[in-house]
Amino acid sequence: MLRKRLTLAGLTMIAVGSCIGSGIFVTPYEVVRAVPHHLLVLLVWALGGLIALTGALTFAELGGMFHRAGGVYVFLREAYGELMGFLYGWVILLVINTGALAALGVAFAEYMRFFFPDMNQAAKSALAIGTILGLTGLNIAGVHISQAFAKTFTGLKLAAIGAIIAAALWWHAPEAVPLHFDLHEGVPDNLVQALLVALIGVLWSFGGWHHATYVAGEAIEPQRTVPRAMVLGALIVTLTYVLVNLAYMLLLPIEAIAASERVAGDAIATIVPWGGKLVAVAIALSIFGTIGIYTMTAPRIYYAMARDGLFFRRLAEVHPRWRTPVWAMATQAAWAVVVLLFWGGFFGKIITYVTFMDIAFMTLAGASVFVLRRKRPDHPRPYRVWGYPFTPLFFVLISGAFVLNTLIARPVQAWAGLALLGPGVLAFFRFRKMRDAPEVRGRL
Repeated sequence: MLRKRLTLAGLTMIAVGSCIGSGIFVTPYEVVRAVPHHLLVLLVWALGGLIALTGALTFAELGGMFHRAGGVYVFLREAYGELMGFLYGWVILLVINTGALAALGVAFAEYMRFFFPDMNQAAKSALAIGTILGLTGLNIAGVHISQAFAKTFTGLKLAAIGAIIAAALWWHAPEAVPLHFDLHEGVPDNLVQALLVALIGVLWSFGGWHHATYVAGEAIEPQRTVPRAMVLGALIVTLTYVLVNLAYMLLLPIEAIAASERVAGDAIATIVPWGGKLVAVAIALSIFGTIGIYTMTAPRIYYAMARDGLFFRRLAEVHPRWRTPVWAMATQAAWAVVVLLFWGGFFGKIITYVTFMDIAFMTLAGASVFVLRRKRPDHPRPYRVWGYPFTPLFFVLISGAFVLNTLIARPVQAWAGLALLGPGVLAFFRFRKMRDAPEVRGRL
């Protein structure tokens, strides 16, 4: 069995650290290109935070109801049946978490080029792969080590972002970099579509607050700590993102942000010549910390699926000494390497197809609150979502609109993710048939 060692502080740092990785340092230029207007940029980041907060409040009810390892997989299975839960775990393994790990690995290697400018593509790939595999090994050694890692690196990344914000407020020169909040100029013609496109980078950057639910089986008092961790995490990340984007705009003209794929480094370089390298260290630490959390959390989904008899039985095995799902973690790391080698040179494509599939299932999970209120009205609910039904309805409607727009605006990456659902359905029936065989059923 898994050990219960995760505290509220540890779970909150997992929620925060899962969100704050490369996104806030890498994607602001994509947001500005979609909506090249100071006020709209801040509003779209605030909208991303509102989506995350309403999602966290919604998932808090679900997390209080089902506080077992697997999180969202469990919510979907209980609301819609085993097939939907399985498909979520299937795309988490094949698309969402492994795609995120691949993108994070690529971003980590890219920022290390500040210090090793002659590093070629092969060396970058090797560094990204080695980081994923090494941190997977670290997390296999015990959840208490994972918790200490999450606290340390999340604390470091918050301190680094705080330093960027403080520096921008101190050195901002209004006459050199004026802010324009007038909505009468610079607003895109098709504002709604522009905002939805901008949300691709924003929601990629916010993705991860629900990772606290994955490790609920190892949390102390999970019915209380898991909901609180998600809400606290969403609030902390929202405030951080809005302030750091304001900091970028205080130091760089909006045209410079739109042209920069290393906006944080370029912003601090306006203050000190070596600011780019200083920020590169902070970003590398941030990404490194997020990779460490991602290699820890999602394997609990594959572990839960295997325990339900819906995946390879070996993935349900727990290390006899370290009490971690060693085979589930190793399987994820291996597939992340495959995804990295296939998509590694296309960071924008990775985040689009990962974010599309992630938000599609998050939309279904959010709607499960309504389904379970009807199907299981008497089930114990230690926490009921605030503002029901408006809070979950807002999350579901905005997330659903994002999914539909991505399918229209970025169809190649969206369909690449959806194409994996077909084999997933076939795999589900195969695993279920194997599980329901009399000789196997007797061993479960």
